[in-house]
Amino acid sequence: MAGYSREVQLATGFLCSSSGAMKLLQLHRKLLQRCDVSEEEFCFIVQKCPRFLLVRGERLEDCTVVAKTSLRLCRSYSREESGGGGGCSHREESGGGGGCSHREENGGCHQLHLCKFFIYGNCRFGKGRKLCKFSHDIRSAHNFELLRECTLHELTEDQLLLLLLQNDRTLLPEVCLHYNKGSGLHGGCTFQENCTKVHLCQHFVQGDCVFGLRCNRQHAIDQHGRRMLEERGLSGGVIQELPFIYRNIHHLTAAASEKLSDTLHKSVDQTDEREEICLHFTRNSCKFQNECRLVHFHLPYKWEVFDGLTWTDLQHMEDIERDFCDPSKTQSCGNRPVNFLTMTQGWQHVHRLSTVSSVTKPPHYILTTVWLWYYKGDQGNWVEYGQPDEKQRNTSVTSQTLEEAFLSGRTAEVKLVKGQRQYVISFQDMCQRNPKHKTKRRVCRRPRFVSVAEVGKKEKP
Repeated sequence: MAGYSREVQLATGFLCSSSGAMKLLQLHRKLLQRCDVSEEEFCFIVQKCPRFLLVRGERLEDCTVVAKTSLRLCRSYSREESGGGGGCSHREESGGGGGCSHREENGGCHQLHLCKFFIYGNCRFGKGRKLCKFSHDIRSAHNFELLRECTLHELTEDQLLLLLLQNDRTLLPEVCLHYNKGSGLHGGCTFQENCTKVHLCQHFVQGDCVFGLRCNRQHAIDQHGRRMLEERGLSGGVIQELPFIYRNIHHLTAAASEKLSDTLHKSVDQTDEREEICLHFTRNSCKFQNECRLVHFHLPYKWEVFDGLTWTDLQHMEDIERDFCDPSKTQSCGNRPVNFLTMTQGWQHVHRLSTVSSVTKPPHYILTTVWLWYYKGDQGNWVEYGQPDEKQRNTSVTSQTLEEAFLSGRTAEVKLVKGQRQYVISFQDMCQRNPKHKTKRRVCRRPRFVSVAEVGKKEKP
């Protein structure tokens, strides 16, 4: 993401100034006010950069982007484990290092050294004569080094504190699950007004409450919750933002759980993850039949949609494939288009299976997938590598040489020449750069279209 560092910084700032999340299209409009980023580039950034979580909606305008970070507050620094109340009320013997046992000779602590109550916005020592024994300096030497490593050093203090609150799950109390059960004023919570968890409608937090203002459960922090949170040290400003922060926490937690589940599933049964179409089956010659670990399909490509339980074939598959092979198109035609940037149809995930790349097999193999590589021309058109542009200039590399390099190592860079100028293609962010003039162009990889009729002809002996 080095090529889009400015766009990532700006987007992160916008999100953190808007309660930690924004609608996808709204974020793109905000970015366009500060930099020239195309829709294709923007979608690439949001999906590939670990700074962002894309929460998909039923429609594109319903999609939300949530700000993420791996940074956490060092609990040892503020001695929360010591049983003495934690936070600013503890003195330290280590001269500003708190209770953190990490030392520079051990590689240093990779978590922030900050007063927890400073993050809450309500440290009582920061407002009086007596100075807090824990750091209120988010840009101290230790903290600033970590911020630079995570490319968060350009955010404001308020933006950084909000980012921490919604990503470090140890900072805020949980939403009370028992409150969301039962029919009483406090639901099924037996602690009622003495509960140390937050009483909020769980469906409101998840973003799927159908009752709206008529809901019997709280959609905002009530007086009891405010009093409890203030006693914990949270300021009024933070408490006001909490319903939005809890929604973001829900999205981040759900995404992390889904990722863990996918990882475990893959490790348990790697052989069930069949994403390649059997080349021999397309030629009616697969000897493994039903025991083949690859996908058996009559075409060299297969478009599927996930309904929440299983992957099923998409209708009008040939038409979708034809549109996908056109690098100028970001979605397919029809009433229910497939978005090629987000690989979704509405709110449902979509994927494309195919036969192996043609560069991995000898030329006599039929129905392999021929991948073509394009760059954005001066007129906004897409030009295939190795083919003449509008000024009849050719690049020194072709689609085949780029495909070979791409398959050999996806983080590799390829140097090329066009006319008198030298360029570098990065597979990491799919951009072509001119190192001398610091300009860049988008790069696109799309397959060569093969019709159903053409497949039928090739299958004949």
